[in-house]
Amino acid sequence: MFIARVRGNVVTTQKAKAMTGRKLLVIEPLQLDQAGGELKNTGRCFVAVDSVGAGEQDLVLVTQGSSARMTETTSSAPVDCVIIGIIDTINAAAKTVYNKIDH
Repeated sequence: MFIARVRGNVVTTQKAKAMTGRKLLVIEPLQLDQAGGELKNTGRCFVAVDSVGAGEQDLVLVTQGSSARMTETTSSAPVDCVIIGIIDTINAAAKTVYNKIDH
């Protein structure tokens, strides 16, 4: 699993039948800096199926690979990346690195 920020959405008019009705979001993985005090952008992007109702700028928990097909939303779909949680807080190095209330 990894932490990412939702950057936008993807709209497709032509897609595999199994993907009909699934919300696709552009996500950017984040990493904790060396000191463990701040989340940093990685500059990479993925498209993930949203299984929890995430929105733009939310910090989310993401899983990939075969685990991505283990949610109720994705069990029968050709999915390799799925959002499985919306993050409320992240604590590291004895401090709060992220709190959704503050953002």
